[in-house]
Amino acid sequence: MGCLSSRPKDAAGNRRRPGNVGEVAVFVPGLRIPKDVDFFQSLGDRLPRSLVERLSALRTRIVVMAAQEAPTVTKPRRKTATQHGGSSLADLLQALEDYLPVLLGLVKDGSQLTDKVQFVWANQEDNEEETKMANACYEVLSVLHLMAMLCLSEANSLLLPKLFSDGRQLNVSEESRRNSIDILLKAAGYLDCAIQHVFPRLPPDLRKDLPVDLAEGVLQSLRMQAMGQSIDLQLRMAMGSPRATLAVKRRLACEMVKCWHEAENNITQYPLTEGWGGKHQLFIKWKHVEAKAAAYYFHGLILDEGNTEKSHRMAVNALQVAEEFLKESKRASEAFNMMPPTSRWNPPPSGSMKYLHEKISKDVSSKVRMNQDLYSQDRILERAPTLPDFAVALKPDDYHLTALDPSWN
Repeated sequence: MGCLSSRPKDAAGNRRRPGNVGEVAVFVPGLRIPKDVDFFQSLGDRLPRSLVERLSALRTRIVVMAAQEAPTVTKPRRKTATQHGGSSLADLLQALEDYLPVLLGLVKDGSQLTDKVQFVWANQEDNEEETKMANACYEVLSVLHLMAMLCLSEANSLLLPKLFSDGRQLNVSEESRRNSIDILLKAAGYLDCAIQHVFPRLPPDLRKDLPVDLAEGVLQSLRMQAMGQSIDLQLRMAMGSPRATLAVKRRLACEMVKCWHEAENNITQYPLTEGWGGKHQLFIKWKHVEAKAAAYYFHGLILDEGNTEKSHRMAVNALQVAEEFLKESKRASEAFNMMPPTSRWNPPPSGSMKYLHEKISKDVSSKVRMNQDLYSQDRILERAPTLPDFAVALKPDDYHLTALDPSWN
């Protein structure tokens, strides 16, 4: 049905490995870059010349644009405007959207062309530099993955504080946070479509040969990462709203724990210990720990509203657990930033943690001091109280593969 060949990691010139990626708000595990493909050799005698030329032109445009965009994604900088007033990321995303309807003609039901073209992409997280597969579903999967990564990169750019030439820092606006949520949910929608509707169409023998970038568990992890960071932004905005109750904040924090827990469970199935893959794992571990600190903090505050000795004891226990997770998150942040390619050392807390870093330790010491006449340390519950189990209310964008381009008719 298809074939695969990979080029080993010592091959020259396929992956850019920056020594430093700067500050990170949303981790983007690099871009998988498409390499040139000769459609005429594979399809020249099977399709009208005009259709082959269109496929070739659309994909060549993406090859050029993706190669130019990769350094910006791996080391973000201020967004650059194009001559049309948009961003280069948006232009590349549009190029991919234009390519998909034409590409889908190769994978439509009953097509005899699915395995006629060998598609080549340079990997980022996999040990192999390149993966070649003669299967158009692999190409669709790769396109959707790239579209999701571009969205993560755009969200990262929006959430990084802007610096003025004189050293002053402009804080992230609420509008940027709202726009980032929309973009992250779009990324989750692309990944959800890839997992639900494209991955199952790959033959089993090709699924096991996919690069780790496209492994089902990694795609699941990326989807939940996008969801977790969306909820983190919701929580950050709730903290700044006088109308948001403690119950709302606790629910959001618990939903965030659920997303990061699933993300970590999925990505730890793979032996990613260094490079982009290892850094990706550490990012998810770091954010999972931060989410647990937030959830136990708000759970503790709600428990403390009870009027019994038991509720106060459980509250202090939850707050102490939150403080321990806060300390662990600092260690996880250091491990993530130290792993090559290194990130900004000791970055200031962002998102919901910008608020919680100031509150958790202060409230823990205050609650213990207020309730120390009720019980001593040895009466604190040994095990942390169980967090409430809330279903995740936020959903990925409902993305469907576009209709087949009319040229196939």
